[in-house]
Amino acid sequence: MALDRHLILQQAFVVLNEAGLDGLTLRRLATQLDVKAPAIYWHFKDKHDLLDEMATQVLRESMQESAALEEMSAWQDWATACYMGLRKTLLRYRDGAKMFSGTYLTDAELFAPMEANLRRLTREGFTLRQAVVGLGALYSYTIGFVIEEQATRLAPGEPNPQYDLAAREQRVNKNLYPLAAAAGAEMFSNHEARFAEGLAVIVTGLASMLACAASPH
Repeated sequence: MALDRHLILQQAFVVLNEAGLDGLTLRRLATQLDVKAPAIYWHFKDKHDLLDEMATQVLRESMQESAALEEMSAWQDWATACYMGLRKTLLRYRDGAKMFSGTYLTDAELFAPMEANLRRLTREGFTLRQAVVGLGALYSYTIGFVIEEQATRLAPGEPNPQYDLAAREQRVNKNLYPLAAAAGAEMFSNHEARFAEGLAVIVTGLASMLACAASPH
């Protein structure tokens, strides 16, 4: 099969899931594809260029799945569902959130769903700045949460022993730090429930901001 960007991208996700973000190198990818490294550099100038394309693909997947959510009548439900969906998409890939963060969109067509998201909030009464701040807060929370969540696993379904609760209990002096000791069970388990609760905090704050802006002074 002729080597092209699509094939390289496809195999890059395979290497990412096998070796994690640190193990994803263009040299290793070339070995995976049974080609010489310069063949990869013909299509991607460096690893960051490759990560930009990978992140764009992940965002494309997330946007495709969230397209139907526009029909939700309450913007609060819509926003919550959108970012629950982004988390779900990122979790499909080992180090998915870390790979995704700080990248640059390579597909200008993805500005269309961004436009739709901003339009949804401004129709509800948010100013453009408030919409940008609100979506940015939801996005940053999601990426940060999933980075920390994925750190507790070496790979999907493979717990990281550094975050073992029993080992943590041995390290934390319960007499000196009773709350820190008890917090372990909350911090390193029930990720989905905690993520949803955090989203609710942000969405509630946005709703309060909107209500304050609408009320007479």
